Amino acid sequence: MLHAVIMAGGAGTRFWPASRATQPKQLLNLVGEQTMIQETLARVTGLVSVQDALVVTNQSLVEAIREQLPSLPADAVIGEPCKRDTAPCVGLAAAIVARRDADATMVVMPADHVIRDTQAFHAAIRHASELVARDPTRIVTFGIRPSYPAESFGYIERDEPLTSPDGSEVEIAVYPVKMFREKPSAEVAEQYLATGGFYWNSGIFVWKAKTILDALAEYEPAMYEHIQAIAASYGSDSFSETLAAEFAKIVGKSIDYAVMEKYDNVVVIEAPFDWDDVGNWRSLTRQRGTDDAGNTVLGRHLALNSSGCIVRSSDEHLVVTLGMEDCIVVHTPDATLVARKHDEEAIRQIVEILKERGWDQYL
Repeated sequence: MLHAVIMAGGAGTRFWPASRATQPKQLLNLVGEQTMIQETLARVTGLVSVQDALVVTNQSLVEAIREQLPSLPADAVIGEPCKRDTAPCVGLAAAIVARRDADATMVVMPADHVIRDTQAFHAAIRHASELVARDPTRIVTFGIRPSYPAESFGYIERDEPLTSPDGSEVEIAVYPVKMFREKPSAEVAEQYLATGGFYWNSGIFVWKAKTILDALAEYEPAMYEHIQAIAASYGSDSFSETLAAEFAKIVGKSIDYAVMEKYDNVVVIEAPFDWDDVGNWRSLTRQRGTDDAGNTVLGRHLALNSSGCIVRSSDEHLVVTLGMEDCIVVHTPDATLVARKHDEEAIRQIVEILKERGWDQYL
């Protein structure tokens, strides 16, 4: 049976000041009427039953996510007591899913992506599930065909396409993964784009719960033991105490480092669905479009001789831009950001400075 795991622990600091510690970007409605995590759960509806969905997040966000996803059982939202990257998150989810269903297949995805074509997404996940059913030791991931030489994404280098047992090509191209590549420099990203053999790493995986647990047991045995101790207490009165004690002992590591870069049987499918990771304010232009002056507006805005701006406010608060070009203006009740679009990467630095100054009320 197919189970869905949604990873919802990100901080979303690039979307400050709208994204805060208690309400990061996955809990905001940046690109639609629903919040990003609500859209993610809606996206897997029809693939899995609500009883077979699991969300792993930060402990501080558990109640907020339960409020946003009331259809989920309360115990389907797991709160990590501390930050330990994606491998422990994935491992814990797999161990809990395996306790429910020993032969479970999992689709694992972040909570903050935008995928508009749900039908194509469902078809792709079902195809990946079939590939896993044919070879239960196989791990399937999805690659996004690059549209520009992005420096902010990891890449997947593909090998020659797989063929059917009779030597013919399979119905949908499936490629063994040659190598996972870290976020490249601009020059290297240009080379990746030119070769045509690289994809952006979507961070969406399909595998057997047993397979990923076996891989963790082989490559990260200490992490695996802590995860199994936590999962053994799931559903009991001691779960919270065990989770807090055992999870803190884990040495954090990404699932790419822990497993993907070492595992031999990983294949990539070129994603047949549209995809956007909505990584910064400029990505809203792709999702929301622009007015005649090239401005992307969420809220009430009056533009005078202003173009290429991104403005987010509320209908109750008017933002006026006069003679502004290529800027970002984000208004919230207690903090306002005004920045040049090309300086957007420094927003993370703002968050760090706020921490250093002890201005936690703005984090």
